[in-house]
Amino acid sequence: MAKAYWIARVNVTDPEAYAGYMALGPAALIAGGGTLLSRGGRSVALEGPEPFERTVVIEFPSMEAALACHASPAYSAARAQREGAAEVEILIVEGLD
Repeated sequence: MAKAYWIARVNVTDPEAYAGYMALGPAALIAGGGTLLSRGGRSVALEGPEPFERTVVIEFPSMEAALACHASPAYSAARAQREGAAEVEILIVEGLD
């Protein structure tokens, strides 16, 4: 079974409100089987548009695990805290076997 990678691009628009997401989000991702590989480190655009302020990469054991984590009550609660505090794009990519 191939691993899956959750790639999130984030521009924080309200740091105070985003703190509510940070209090819940990482723990929900880890509880859902995720391993945080990158969380907002330096990034450089070599081709295409400039990167968002933060790029997050999380490894999951499978596509199904990544999708289940996103739909979980714990991550749903975290997303509710993030509402209106950031511009977010999330993509889940299946890895190679």
